[in-house]
Amino acid sequence: MATRSRIGMEMADGSVKSIYCHWDGYVSNNGAILVEHYTDPKKVEALIELGAISSLKENVKPENGDHSFNSPQEGVTVAYHRDRGEKKIPPRIDSSVPDFFNSDIEEYGYLFTQEGEWLVKSARRGGLDPMTVQNFSLIS
Repeated sequence: MATRSRIGMEMADGSVKSIYCHWDGYVSNNGAILVEHYTDPKKVEALIELGAISSLKENVKPENGDHSFNSPQEGVTVAYHRDRGEKKIPPRIDSSVPDFFNSDIEEYGYLFTQEGEWLVKSARRGGLDPMTVQNFSLIS
């Protein structure tokens, strides 16, 4: 069974661009990958521009052309549009951070802030907390 999540980025105007992720959205997987491997705003933006993804991995782009939904390169994010040939589901735009977290964030909502911090909210338990590599127990 999938643990779905929504991964977003706060834009300069306060809006949020976000994408759907189907697999492994729990904090110990997607949360850890985001905090450890997505600290550069340009890399976060490249991830968001992929549109909806099947699974999040450490890298956005494959090193060569041999990457697909059925045969992914190890450590490379799998996108529905790029890697499975499906119609692109573009990023969703919410007008503000509160609007993002109060919308359908799937089971977990992750947000990269303008300050370069990752925030997470569990749709099941509510609450909004910062994430750090050292402390995932803050997650609600």
